[in-house]
Amino acid sequence: MKNTLKLRDNFQFQNLYKNGRSKANKYLIVYILENNLPYNRLGISVSKKVGNSVIRHRVKRLLKESYRLQENMFNSGLDIAVIARGSASSISFKEMDSALLHLLRLHKIMK
Repeated sequence: MKNTLKLRDNFQFQNLYKNGRSKANKYLIVYILENNLPYNRLGISVSKKVGNSVIRHRVKRLLKESYRLQENMFNSGLDIAVIARGSASSISFKEMDSALLHLLRLHKIMK
């Protein structure tokens, strides 16, 4: 991810949840908030409700790869938090990519 950093700190996630806009579908919830920086910051959260550590890590890898492949299509200056729902544990990469792009289109952050 060339133009994207990671959201790591709890206060960054809390600020995003409190002040950001959210959209959801069957597999994911996406929060977006402008950060007034020249780059995006991406945070991925996968709860233990999704599955064991192997499944959670697989979901994270799918989300990171889906975002990485489409990164140049998004506006910059955004904080983005992606939260996986329990139903995301058994889907393919194609379905994950489609679900993520669907939510990001709903947020209207595509160039």
